Amino acid sequence: MMKIFTTQLMSYLKRITEQEELAIEDGSRLLAQASIGDGTIYFYGYKELEGVTMEATKSSELIPNAKPLFDENGKMAEVEREDRVILFTHRSSDEEAIQIAKELAEKDLQIVGVSAKVKDLEQDLETITDVHIDSKLLRPLIPDDDGSRYGFPALITSLFVYYAINFTLKEIMSEYE
Repeated sequence: MMKIFTTQLMSYLKRITEQEELAIEDGSRLLAQASIGDGTIYFYGYKELEGVTMEATKSSELIPNAKPLFDENGKMAEVEREDRVILFTHRSSDEEAIQIAKELAEKDLQIVGVSAKVKDLEQDLETITDVHIDSKLLRPLIPDDDGSRYGFPALITSLFVYYAINFTLKEIMSEYE
């Protein structure tokens, strides 16, 4: 099982690297605007993707000026025009993330969305955000004997995108120093 899981996961990470390079660069530039100015980069992670928010705000690889979009009581931060928001969710069709993105877009805020792109939707996270990065993972990786699947490493693919953004952001910031 681990060989199948590893092979499949590596395939997804490779696709993100090859197909989302420009979106990662665009998203990083958008976030850099907050870092260069006096803004804050607000992070939101849906369900277990809250781990990305923790990584951005409390780890040894944190992003300067990064804060959670919601406090421990579920209250949204007072986001200003000079701030930027990055939303991580499983799929571009996730209603909660779409609602948050709509609310932020109505305030004319700049948003980066990270989610697996669900095709043929009239409105999704990609259509609302300024930059969308496709995390590619739409279904679990390992087939079971009964035809079902398991092993859905959404946090791993999201953290991979986070690190790609973080490294690109560091490069951009070093150009301004």
